[in-house]
Amino acid sequence: MMAGIEGIIGKKLGMTQIFRENGRAEAVTAIEAGPCMVIQVKTVAKEGYNAAQLGFGEVKRLKSPQRGHLKGLGQFRYLRELRVDDAEAIEVGERVDVSLFKAGDLVDITGWSKGKGFAGVVKRHHFAGGPKTHGQSDRHRHPGSIGATTSPGRVFKGMRMAGHMGNRQVTVRHLEVFEADPDRNLLLIKGAIPGGRNGLLLIKKSGRGK
Repeated sequence: MMAGIEGIIGKKLGMTQIFRENGRAEAVTAIEAGPCMVIQVKTVAKEGYNAAQLGFGEVKRLKSPQRGHLKGLGQFRYLRELRVDDAEAIEVGERVDVSLFKAGDLVDITGWSKGKGFAGVVKRHHFAGGPKTHGQSDRHRHPGSIGATTSPGRVFKGMRMAGHMGNRQVTVRHLEVFEADPDRNLLLIKGAIPGGRNGLLLIKKSGRGK
């Protein structure tokens, strides 16, 4: 079971604190991880790459193409792919759960950051703003110069300016698994992870050590 699969889909529950045996308090994030099911196996011969598609969460109604794709495996709300090394070792219908992880493992977690709407440069990029004195009465939160005039005569791409903040895919790497509880489908991860409560997450084993 779970041969070759090194990740799982989950949902962020919130944050709390746990005390270690030495009395030190650690901030942890609670994640409802799985159970997931292998919906589709993709191979190099057919799709050009090896991957396993996992299903997570329940939904009451499915459209006809979705029902056909799931082939009676269940009514899953979310479908996500994970790259695998050996697709031949994975079968459709396999169950993937929290027993994939153990305390002390390092994981990479991908989620969507909280959307903050349109934000200025002070909030979005932590600019210092303009001077607060010497006659500057309207420059407190302005960006300042964004480029020269005649040369180059344009604003360079990537210039840090005001704009849409947040609501982007973010991956945080090498987070420590504090506890894995298969009976409750619960993962406790040391530290903070992207997104708000009930946000969808993809948890994968980290490729490197500490």
